[in-house]
Amino acid sequence: MNFILRSGIASVKLLIAAICIFVISGSGAAFADNAPTITVFKSPSCGCCGKWVDHLKDNGFKVDVKQARSMAAIKKSIGLQPKLHSCHTAFLNRDGSAKQPSGDHHKSSPYIIEGHVPAKDIKKLLAEKPDVKGLSVPGMPAGSPGMEMEDGSKDKYDVLSFDEAGKTEVFSSY
Repeated sequence: MNFILRSGIASVKLLIAAICIFVISGSGAAFADNAPTITVFKSPSCGCCGKWVDHLKDNGFKVDVKQARSMAAIKKSIGLQPKLHSCHTAFLNRDGSAKQPSGDHHKSSPYIIEGHVPAKDIKKLLAEKPDVKGLSVPGMPAGSPGMEMEDGSKDKYDVLSFDEAGKTEVFSSY
């Protein structure tokens, strides 16, 4: 009887382990193959931008980092209003791919991701595909991804969606 009980427990443990391996390797491999690609423009001297890039990678994104001498010029060239500015600017195709967009300019132009936007909000943007130009976390709020404080302090902040005209709405709050 003791042998049957032990082998039953061992079978359950083996089954649980097999399920865990399947879930981790199966969905992990599928996600890695379909990982969204984001292109990040940042100043070479900005440490918090590098930490935000690490946050994206840790959350399954493929990240292409471009060092930029003038972030102001990039923001101006895409018509990003100053009230939305932060330290880095990223571009993400609406389907998450790395391919160059084509077709209807608005529907195929990349989303703009400005500042310390959490990865989960970028994933939500890709899943829901709202008719917006992008997301922004204006400024550099303490506690946002890449801006974690040693003492654990956090500012309250909003992730804003914005359209072509610069109209904003709260996408999420922290």
